[in-house]
Amino acid sequence: MQLQAQWVVGFVDGEGCFHVSINKHKEMKTGYQVLPEFTVVQHKRDVQILYAFKTYFGCGVVRKNHDDRMSYRVRGFDNLMNHIIPFFETHELKTKKQFDFQLFRQVVLKMKRKEHLTLEGVEEIRKLKEQMNRLQTKIESDFIRKTKDQSSEIP
Repeated sequence: MQLQAQWVVGFVDGEGCFHVSINKHKEMKTGYQVLPEFTVVQHKRDVQILYAFKTYFGCGVVRKNHDDRMSYRVRGFDNLMNHIIPFFETHELKTKKQFDFQLFRQVVLKMKRKEHLTLEGVEEIRKLKEQMNRLQTKIESDFIRKTKDQSSEIP
């Protein structure tokens, strides 16, 4: 199965996720480890799509996620820097996921500059992380509030 760039963009807009974890880690100088990750999750019946992503990007792994779900994951810094970020810089996402990508990109670039190896850098990354994957929740909250406001106006 060969994927086309715009198809990949559309699929990731709907099913992809840019995520950053910050975990306590005793062996790190700051006491924290920053782990950026790009993920696409699908039901196991569609696992061939995930393998097609792996082939398309030339990196990452396909693994069981939860129950009957499988995931395509890219975690390695070099793979994110050399494959995932350049692709999405060239092929812009169309939904609010573009905002998440821009924040994700900032985190990875901070890591490139070794900022994640200072407490100040980890704190800056934490602030970026807090903004990620939240816009949809705000949009949904605004919609629910508007809907309630409009329904109270109906006699």
